[in-house]
Amino acid sequence: MPSFIRWHRPPKFMLRICHIITQLELGGAQQNTLYTLSHLDRQRFAPSLISGPKGLLDEDAVKGDWPTTFIPNLVRPIHPFKDIAALGTLYKILRRERPQVVHTHSSKAGILARVAAYAAGIPVIVHTFHGFGFTPEQPGWLRWLYVLVEKICAGLSTHLIFVSEDNRQEAAALKIGRNTPNSLIHSGISIKTAVPAAIREERGLPPEAWLVISVGNFKPQKNPLDLIRTAKAVIAQDKMVYFLLVGDGPLRIEAEDLSREEAVDEHVHFLGWRRDAPELIAACDAFLLTSLWEGLPRALVEAGAQSRPAVAYAVNGVKDLLQEGENGFPIEPKNWAAAAEKLLWLKNHPVEAQRMGSQAKNRISVDFNIDQMVREQESLYEALYDRVPLKEVYGLPSRL
Repeated sequence: MPSFIRWHRPPKFMLRICHIITQLELGGAQQNTLYTLSHLDRQRFAPSLISGPKGLLDEDAVKGDWPTTFIPNLVRPIHPFKDIAALGTLYKILRRERPQVVHTHSSKAGILARVAAYAAGIPVIVHTFHGFGFTPEQPGWLRWLYVLVEKICAGLSTHLIFVSEDNRQEAAALKIGRNTPNSLIHSGISIKTAVPAAIREERGLPPEAWLVISVGNFKPQKNPLDLIRTAKAVIAQDKMVYFLLVGDGPLRIEAEDLSREEAVDEHVHFLGWRRDAPELIAACDAFLLTSLWEGLPRALVEAGAQSRPAVAYAVNGVKDLLQEGENGFPIEPKNWAAAAEKLLWLKNHPVEAQRMGSQAKNRISVDFNIDQMVREQESLYEALYDRVPLKEVYGLPSRL
């Protein structure tokens, strides 16, 4: 008998799909993972979730109609003792629960959970790259180490998913997963027009204020200090422009201090994390993103869904979304002066800005529908599992 044959599942057989993610913070990868869990066809799939604790979306996960397990030692920073403990816990859970498919997300969980799943003999191991753990800002030796680890873990994977073509091309250039099949499945959102939030009234802004919004974590990746530098350059030329910054994180205090030092604090409003980001974006005139690296920025996709033109640093993922002069302006990273210039251009050319917003909506509607994202994942799970060797379907022997 050949060792690799197509196996047809019996009727009413449900695949057990275990999603594993590092932490349920309020980000695109986390929100899309929870959406996938809640919208998988319950006639065909039985989902579960494993995560590290203390995320803003923990309560959402617990309320879901799937079992959720929190592993205290699964943390974002590198911590040898906790990482080893988390690896052992993941292995024990997967050996006990025996899902047919393990789908991992984010860098830390993607590494530890793939090793644990491989050791536990899980038939199908899928990983989604929502970006990479290695970044342009890291020392060369550390970046090399992360790339090496990703190469090893890609070899343990059945299939890799990329959320942007840029990320897929970068992985290919670095020879990550060169022998592992992969797919491009865009990170989607709900394609609907939101009712604009009454943010002008809430913040006491002039009715004629022109609003620029940015949504994201206040951490080095999102580069929030350049938001303040861009705001200063814009406000110096037009006092009717106001900036709304949605999010929180380790660099928030520094960003607020810089806002006061540059005397733009009356025009820059820090809103913290909000659950009404689509409504806030719909109430604004333009979107700004100053990230230094990305997978596929969900907030930028949302800006397109709300027909808002965007100005963004042209890093991975952004280049999948923005076309110069069509639906916004991709800018050379760290060039906040150019970002300010393009925002002022949008304000001073309202007809063209409206056309760009319409183009942005059309672009998102075609390729970034979140329900299409779920259907593509469902098809992938079934296609991969139906090709698992019979000897791995029965008994799930350890590969170690």
